[in-house]
Amino acid sequence: MPRMSRRTLLRSMAAGGAAVSVPGLLTACSTGSDDGDVSNAGKKLAPWPAYAAATGPKPDLAPTDAGVQPGYTSYPADLTTSVARTPGDGSTVKVMAVTFGVPPKGRAQNQYWRAVEKALGVKIEFTVISQADYQKKMATVMAGDADDLPDIINIFSGFVLPREAQFVQKRAEDLTPFLSGASVKDYPNLAGIPTHAWRDMGRIGGKIYGIPLERPLPGSTLWVNQGMFTGAGMKEGWTSADFAAVAKKATHGKTYALGAATGSLFGNAVHSAAHNAPQGWSVDAKGVFHSGFEDERFKASVVYQAQLRKNGSYHPDATSLSSADLSTLFLNGTAGSMQNGFGAYQALYPDSEGLLTPAPALPYGVDGTAGGVVAARRSFGYTVLKKAKKERVELLLRILDYLAAPFGTKEWELTHYGLEGPHFTRGKDGAPQPTKLGEVENITNLPFKYLAEGPQVLFVPERPEAVRALHAWQQKVVPVAIRNASYGLQSRANTAQGTTLKALMEDTITAVIAGRSPLSEYDAAVKKWRSRGGDRMAQEYAKEYAANA
Repeated sequence: MPRMSRRTLLRSMAAGGAAVSVPGLLTACSTGSDDGDVSNAGKKLAPWPAYAAATGPKPDLAPTDAGVQPGYTSYPADLTTSVARTPGDGSTVKVMAVTFGVPPKGRAQNQYWRAVEKALGVKIEFTVISQADYQKKMATVMAGDADDLPDIINIFSGFVLPREAQFVQKRAEDLTPFLSGASVKDYPNLAGIPTHAWRDMGRIGGKIYGIPLERPLPGSTLWVNQGMFTGAGMKEGWTSADFAAVAKKATHGKTYALGAATGSLFGNAVHSAAHNAPQGWSVDAKGVFHSGFEDERFKASVVYQAQLRKNGSYHPDATSLSSADLSTLFLNGTAGSMQNGFGAYQALYPDSEGLLTPAPALPYGVDGTAGGVVAARRSFGYTVLKKAKKERVELLLRILDYLAAPFGTKEWELTHYGLEGPHFTRGKDGAPQPTKLGEVENITNLPFKYLAEGPQVLFVPERPEAVRALHAWQQKVVPVAIRNASYGLQSRANTAQGTTLKALMEDTITAVIAGRSPLSEYDAAVKKWRSRGGDRMAQEYAKEYAANA
């Protein structure tokens, strides 16, 4: 059986985007004694950038307004040019972004780095932060001197940074005059970022401070070994009882149907959505916000998972496995499934070649009701700029506009694959195939994609059947996707205490499913969560929601 390289595993994690565990809490950043008024309530709201879809190759599989992505079963034969001139002026630009890859080679030894620099027309000083170190590094940056900030900073949505909005409001450039409404026309690739991404990024104090990294509607997804699960009886329209029976049948010897990584709550997002529980927050017709933690359907999903764990369907190390280790177990057949972001398909299909066929599972139903799936935050994170003179800000926006080039352009190919010859060759359908050098010098290890990126599309090189299957799956699940109603909204209680309160609930949920704590501990934790800030969050989100309606 082929062996999986460390690069392969890291690439799988980077593509997924959603399965991250949260390390220790940040200390407060020194943005001043006054937290600042970051609420949008009572403020004049800046119009979102006027969306103008980029021209490009027609997809083979059509998108829908509801959120099904365009699908390409082959690589475009004729790439277009989306940027008319070199955006830079030869100056040095300092950037900082999270990465899920390995430390990149330095500029002098890195052809990919130098090629992107040449295209941008600037010298890039890139600070790359591993996901594990992101919170600690951001705490240092947020507490430091304003003059020492990088020119371009990636704010990763995988964590709640204490007083994040206050930091951005105080230290970052207000981009409203440059991007709001028709102003964005000067940056056509940024104008091609769909409005849903800007909405889920949100405003701060009524203004636009960032550029979102657009993501598809499906979020946390149960990726299964299709052969294993189909052989055990997986079918469309299955129930929770069917799922439990399939999981038990697929588990034998040292093979376990269900894998999970530390911090994932045994993959709770998938199961709570199947139970139709709110994913974070829901809002009713009166504008009142309700937490998923208080919902009986969420509690029922915890009870259901505890039963799955008790009958042996979960891998015994589900509370201690790293995401990388779980990826290894999935690819070598030890674990039959794992929760990861939908975007994991970009790496899962090529990485599992010759090993297994991955597939996103359809949700099971509960008590005669069809199950739902997790709707992702349509902004994986966002990019902010250091305060600067107008000319400098415009330069930085031109750079980000280049990086936001859409699929089917020469700019997209360069940033995503590097140079033809050194970094990739052409496959049968013309799609780039990474060389050995391209497996080291690439956009994962040097993450330009976390500074700006064009709209996401469905594409797997030389795997048209995979694209068709994913498109068909989206058509089925997009209508039942459950969105967190708090996305894009501000809450002082959440930025101040959200990380601590989230840890309280997640630790309790994990302990209950693992059998270390009785179910009564869950109810006690919900009471603590509400009294220590949960109820305030609900009130603040409701106020924000009314202001943004």
